[in-house]
Amino acid sequence: MTLANQLTLLRLVLIPLFVVVFYLPFGWAHFASAMIFSVAAITDWLDGYVARKYDQSTPFGAFLDPVADKLMVVIALVLLVTLHHDSIWVVGAAIIIVGREIVISALREWMAKLGQGASVAVSYIGKVKTTLQMTALIVLLANIPMLLIIGYIALFGAAGLTLWSMVIYLKAAWPYLLPDEENSES
Repeated sequence: MTLANQLTLLRLVLIPLFVVVFYLPFGWAHFASAMIFSVAAITDWLDGYVARKYDQSTPFGAFLDPVADKLMVVIALVLLVTLHHDSIWVVGAAIIIVGREIVISALREWMAKLGQGASVAVSYIGKVKTTLQMTALIVLLANIPMLLIIGYIALFGAAGLTLWSMVIYLKAAWPYLLPDEENSES
């Protein structure tokens, strides 16, 4: 078991922990939950760094890392919707982000079956989106009133980049989504 894989497994273990802490009946619960989520977000970056730097990439890690990332983000968004349910903007951003994750995950899987997985590889925009998204989730989970505007701005920025990156991925995949006209005429 490589260090990179151990970090990914740690992230999975931290998910139920930040959910349980989030619902504790104490004033510090949301802040503590956000700090646990922060540690999980750092392990997301760190496992990729360790895997690349020390050549610890494994098939297990390649499968589990994106699963852990998606679970972490989706569960955090569900918590945010329960916390900020009166904000149509938070609910809308959550729908956009989760919807995009489903579409792009399916697109990547389908493109990989066609041998075109590199056509929908992670882009620089995706990295910026992830940074904004993690910042937003941490700030909004902490639920500190004077910082909420920063969280909202980061969340809306992440939602915007989410849509933009989805369009880029779909454009790259578009030639493979359309039937080959030469074959359809035969």
